[in-house]
Amino acid sequence: MPRDSAHERVVFCQDRDTGLRAIIAVHSTVLGPALGGTRFYPYASEQDALTDVLRLSRGMTYKAAVAGVDLGGGKAVIIGDPTAIKTPTLLNAYGRFVESLRGTYVTAGDMGTNSNDLDIIAEETAHVVGKNTTAGGTGDSGPQTALGVFLSLRASAESTWGSDDLTGKRVGVEGAGKVGYNLVALLREAGAEVIVSDSYAPALDRIALDFPGVTIGSDIIGADVDVYAPCAMGATLDASSVARLTASIVCGAANNQLLTPDVETMLAARGIVWVPDYVANAGGLIQVEGELRGKDSDQVMATIGRIRDTVSGIFAIARAEGILLGAAADRMAEDRIAAAQS
Repeated sequence: MPRDSAHERVVFCQDRDTGLRAIIAVHSTVLGPALGGTRFYPYASEQDALTDVLRLSRGMTYKAAVAGVDLGGGKAVIIGDPTAIKTPTLLNAYGRFVESLRGTYVTAGDMGTNSNDLDIIAEETAHVVGKNTTAGGTGDSGPQTALGVFLSLRASAESTWGSDDLTGKRVGVEGAGKVGYNLVALLREAGAEVIVSDSYAPALDRIALDFPGVTIGSDIIGADVDVYAPCAMGATLDASSVARLTASIVCGAANNQLLTPDVETMLAARGIVWVPDYVANAGGLIQVEGELRGKDSDQVMATIGRIRDTVSGIFAIARAEGILLGAAADRMAEDRIAAAQS
């Protein structure tokens, strides 16, 4: 698949009665239905929302391809502050919007949406995963996403430092939400020192209460850390922030961490390894794919476990061919998609 490949379909929705403004972007259905979460966020403009959903949906295509699941890539955004405008009637209207695509797009949770919201959306469409277990779903995908990031970090540590032992390593986790919280738990269990930041004070209060040994910070990028783990919004890495990084490894759950593709070259010039985000954060996708296909938990966990092998394989390709990890991961994804098209 060419890097500049066009989306198959981009659909805008506005519902005056509920105030819903949403965009669904279907990037590819070559490997299966386009699955991706719904992000509910107060974008400054519709153009900002469109830019985000286009980038995120393309990333989902590559994420599914590398993860080895039979899904395409899609994403949706609802424009607005979820704490102010999210209502059951708005979510129902959104469910009808999803249903109008007749299964081409399957939605799940993302920033600003949770399993309770997905239960409500499911009142209007069957094309939704990530629901609560009481509604026939597999629940919050945050823990499995965090596990995938953790396994990716282990593989990266082994390839970079010669050992996957994280004891005493300083890891800066940016974002203490559904994924960041669970990643902190895994890191602490592995003996890592952790510093955490988040713009939402209650999230930090929860971290401080549950993990007394964790340091609360405000500037993770500029902190003295071995690993930078972005787990909030994307595009945190640009020329300015790269210059301030002390970390040897960047490995986190945030989507689209690089403001522009050339930022990976800037990182490499400073000897910093970047694990492609769509590889590291595939655990949640694997979980909801299992829900969609009716797989049991053992099958799902086995597939998530293979993320570590995938990351190790990407390191091997990059070293053998003298290319960056991003290019190696993209090639892996594009080869699988091309094979499905032949």
